[in-house]
Amino acid sequence: MSLRRFAVQQQRLIGKTLKEAWHKRLGYLFLLPYAASFSVFVVAPVVISLFYSFTYYNILQPPKFIGLRNYINLLLADDVFLIAVKNTFVFAVITGPLGYFASFIFAWFIYEIPARIRSFVILVFYAPSISGSVYVLWALIFSGDAYGYINGMLMRLGIINGPVLWLTDPKYMMTVVIIVILWMSLGTGFLAFVAGLATVDETLYEAGLVDGISNRWQELWFITLPNMKGMLFFGAVMAITGSFGVGGVGAALAGFPSTDYAVHTVMNHLDDYGTLRFEMGYASAIATLLFLVALLSKSLVQRLLNRVGT
Repeated sequence: MSLRRFAVQQQRLIGKTLKEAWHKRLGYLFLLPYAASFSVFVVAPVVISLFYSFTYYNILQPPKFIGLRNYINLLLADDVFLIAVKNTFVFAVITGPLGYFASFIFAWFIYEIPARIRSFVILVFYAPSISGSVYVLWALIFSGDAYGYINGMLMRLGIINGPVLWLTDPKYMMTVVIIVILWMSLGTGFLAFVAGLATVDETLYEAGLVDGISNRWQELWFITLPNMKGMLFFGAVMAITGSFGVGGVGAALAGFPSTDYAVHTVMNHLDDYGTLRFEMGYASAIATLLFLVALLSKSLVQRLLNRVGT
């Protein structure tokens, strides 16, 4: 293909695209408010953070370009960051999949409840994920003195002789935080699954019965899941975001920083440099690496979901 012919084809393609955009201008006009807000509050911060990750920037002085020094220091000289990466992956591997499957299973069971009480049950399961006072309850349950519920119960049963420091001893802190995160995992993804189950056409189950589907598990695999892939993917994205962005639970229960950085995560490290030390260039490098890992995980989950029902 000659260069001139290629240029003519590209010109025709651009002209056709502009013509279609002009015919659909009303639709784009309705999309404009969201597109503008998404660009300003999502795309622009990501681009700005990427730029700052190659600079030394402390807010008080203009950013100074330093190349890859922030990334080199993160990976080769920051021992706390490596601890945070390990803790983050432990949380992500355990709480991400378990929270995701628990959200779907509970949504599936709840959807079988009569509609009269379904909304109330959904509220009961969803409320812990939005409650701001939940940390007070868990801090009381795992309190490190004899008045803590877990310590008191174990001492009365004769299992332990003295109080266990659940929230300050590195041997127990990770387990406690994982328990609390899983208990709070029925959030937005859970609501998405409930909504997805409601959109499945009931006639598909009747057709499946005719085609030989004989039990509820076959219905789930061949009918329910393929017809709510969009919600499954949305729930997966929320689970990935939540698992890699975990940090608030550990800071609220075990303090900031936690003992021996036992539950210190990448988000805690980001907060440390971004909101306490104001080393915005270094914090931006942390945020960029976290964003890339989450993006890679999202792509992997999308490939796995594409095999559902096949």
